[in-house]
Amino acid sequence: MSIAKGTRLSHYEIRSQLGAGGMGEVYLAVDTRLDRTVALKILPADVASNEQRVRRFLQEAKVASALNHPHIITIHEVGEADSTYFIATEFIDGLTLRESLLIADC
Repeated sequence: MSIAKGTRLSHYEIRSQLGAGGMGEVYLAVDTRLDRTVALKILPADVASNEQRVRRFLQEAKVASALNHPHIITIHEVGEADSTYFIATEFIDGLTLRESLLIADC
């Protein structure tokens, strides 16, 4: 599942895909209400059809939102729009963890 640029999910407008993994896809998006850039983690439909995985996804957001540390992203919102679950977080521009580790190995 890839979401096209310009697609709106609730009040978020997708700009580009940042990555994908076992539990979802992450997109660069704009929060049109607050006019800020966010990272939007989306639970794909095939994963969202599994109730246990939806609970895990929501639990991930709850756990992360309970933490407050400069090295942990801030959760702005957890939501569902058009049967799509999402987590909106702050967007931090920079190297990925993988890129940082590759540089450290050099």
